[in-house]
Amino acid sequence: MKTVFFAAAALLGLAAAPAWAQGPVSGRLATANDQAVPGATIRLDGQPVGATAADGTFALPAVPAGAHELSFTALGFSPIIYAVTGQPAAQQLPPLAIEASSSVTPEVLVTASRANDRTATAYTNLSKQDLAKQNFGQDLPYLLNQTPSVVVNSDAGAGVGYTDIRIRGTSNTGINTTINGVPLNDPESHGAFLINLPDLASSVNSLQIQRGVGTSQNGGAAFGASLNISTLDNRREAYAETQNTYGSYQTWKNNVSFGTGLINGHFTVDGRLSRITSDGYMNRATSDLKSYYFAAGYQAKNTLLKFITFSGREKTYQAWNGVPEPAITGNRALLQTYVDNGELSPADAARVLTEGRRYSYYTYDNQTDNYQQNHYQLHLSQGLGQRWSLGAALHLTRGFGYYESFRAGRKFSNYGLPNVVIGTQTITRTDLVDRKWLNNNFYGGTLALNYQPTNGKLQATVGGAWNRFDNDHYGEIIWARYASTSFLNQRYYFNNAVKTDYNAYARATWQVLPVLGIYGDVQVRHINYAINGVEQGNQDVTTRASYTFFNPKAGATLTLGHGHQLYGSFAVGQREPVRSDFTDRPVGDQTAKAERLEDFEGGYRFNRTDLGFLGANGALRFEANGFYMNYQNQMVATGQLNDVGTALRTNVARSYRRGVELSGFISANDKISLSTTVTLSQNRILDYQDVTYDANYEPVLAAARTSTISYSPGVVSAHTLEGQPVKGLRLALLLKTVSRQYLDNSENKNRSLDPYNTLDFRLRYAIHPSFMKEIELGLLVNNLLNREYSANGYTYSYLDGNGTSQTFNWFYPQATCNYLASVGLKF
Repeated sequence: MKTVFFAAAALLGLAAAPAWAQGPVSGRLATANDQAVPGATIRLDGQPVGATAADGTFALPAVPAGAHELSFTALGFSPIIYAVTGQPAAQQLPPLAIEASSSVTPEVLVTASRANDRTATAYTNLSKQDLAKQNFGQDLPYLLNQTPSVVVNSDAGAGVGYTDIRIRGTSNTGINTTINGVPLNDPESHGAFLINLPDLASSVNSLQIQRGVGTSQNGGAAFGASLNISTLDNRREAYAETQNTYGSYQTWKNNVSFGTGLINGHFTVDGRLSRITSDGYMNRATSDLKSYYFAAGYQAKNTLLKFITFSGREKTYQAWNGVPEPAITGNRALLQTYVDNGELSPADAARVLTEGRRYSYYTYDNQTDNYQQNHYQLHLSQGLGQRWSLGAALHLTRGFGYYESFRAGRKFSNYGLPNVVIGTQTITRTDLVDRKWLNNNFYGGTLALNYQPTNGKLQATVGGAWNRFDNDHYGEIIWARYASTSFLNQRYYFNNAVKTDYNAYARATWQVLPVLGIYGDVQVRHINYAINGVEQGNQDVTTRASYTFFNPKAGATLTLGHGHQLYGSFAVGQREPVRSDFTDRPVGDQTAKAERLEDFEGGYRFNRTDLGFLGANGALRFEANGFYMNYQNQMVATGQLNDVGTALRTNVARSYRRGVELSGFISANDKISLSTTVTLSQNRILDYQDVTYDANYEPVLAAARTSTISYSPGVVSAHTLEGQPVKGLRLALLLKTVSRQYLDNSENKNRSLDPYNTLDFRLRYAIHPSFMKEIELGLLVNNLLNREYSANGYTYSYLDGNGTSQTFNWFYPQATCNYLASVGLKF
């Protein structure tokens, strides 16, 4: 692999010699009385390219030949536009003066939830262009795979359908996700199911990943990271675009996007229609995904009003059961153990031998998950003089759907039905098909009042949110071999859950000295949660829970000179248990405890674009971030799943994650660049007692010891080498490595995922003919070296009658070498 990687680097380096790109542009943005304006958004020809630093300075690595518009927007200031012309040599612009104003921009609506260089937190910003490079139709987690501490996986194996993301070993149940400041995480499970919003990335204007607790957010607490997604953008010019992709496993993506531009100086309309289908790498792991996005906005000097609606509908053949270990190893003796234990039937075992690592547990032709989610958002941003602005939103998310399953040999009593008596024969079991439904409404409002004086030294926000989630859970029998007394769509369980969540926070950054800034943030969050009713088998799941959390945060930044910054922060995050932490425990057991996290972050940033040895267009960035995340009562995965594929969890009294995240970027003449990130971490549970079950299903506790937290690799790295041998053609190699992950907390190698590394190849070639804006051809080859690996799995063990431990592992194999090819048109 090293040979391939460095050979490619050499070829790209040679291609970089005849550089065509022009030189860098730098300068400083300040008020009329020379007060620096930090955090201003910089756009080149309308596209975001960066932000001003704490001292108001900025530096763009390269501006192409020709005339361009450089614009600056900042909260509390009037936008300014500066004309620049790309030149071979570096340009230092004269001081740029910006005037105070109450005019508002779309950025105001996400300012309250975004981190910046003043908040002393670890974060990564991705622009629309960054996401578009990797967007061939795979789910959003796969577009984030090259960012620090990220591990992704796919049930169907190829990134389409159900996917998951972990950051610092934390699954998406610990990742706070918002869209335009509105919570996306399901309030009961805490998961953000991005499959319900296929092709969302095509409507994203910017995305920020905050690692650790981060800043105060609306919705569920961040226990590993936050994803702050913004679709708010006002494009001044009318446009029409279409992207079309075809690839391995009959994968198709087709979308059409359009926008009116600014009409009469006030109105905008934008829209998108998308369709994604795939057979999946795993057998019978098909996906049929559809979505739309529509936004209508009104803009005046002091007011921005925007209505947004987007929706997704998914139908996926269930692949969440995974693949038994013998299908991966080909071990026939182990396969027989699975048969003897009832894990597999003889017929299933025969299919394991023929289907191998692409084996699918389910064979019923409609073993599918069906769900639709409709989002409605109304956003208001109002300027209140030169120093204040108000951002507010009302939202409604309507979700409904079911998964359908064939069940063999189920007891009538588990469905509340009497046995069937035929003559002298009593039938106690039947094959049947059922549907488990969710039907919910999530609604509420968010509010943020922002303050920034004209000198830019102080930025403050006071805000909060009120949200309510009302969710019906129920099951229906739609067919049975022996119907007993049931009727069509017989409902055999029903329960309703209502969750109310409100929070208030205050946040401020203060530039005490030109080189020293401090940051403070406090949040109070209150949750009421009630479940009434029964689950399958007449299990009473009635629950009453209430929590109040106080979450303080503080930090400081120190500028050491041009391009150098030190930062440090401390934050507290707390969150409530999820639904399954209550319902998957024994009847009446509501002992699941709230979790608490104390997060210490500190690091060093370096950012320079004026280093002569890299050429006129060179750039060099480096960041080293250290973290120590100290948990009390952390919920960790046991390695087992419930009947809908949700990981079962348990509280552990004391645990921690600590490590360092190293990130770097270097480019020369905009012709060749290398970005790299490496995370080294320790993820430990103190005094952990492994639990197995004997032949009578009684728990057996092992001796207490320190153990590694499940699904938490000690080393994660990502590296991207990109070159531009000729104008418009960009080639990239993307390397990803992930070290061993344990499937439970026993730190047993026999219950783990082997380390893996993958190499991808990406090509983008854009031309600009006279009759349209752009034609772009793209190619993504995933897993170029054809590695066979699994990125996720689960396990469970017990002691048999002889006292011997029996372990059963199930894995989610990922696709071998595969491709996606695309054509994009812009008018």
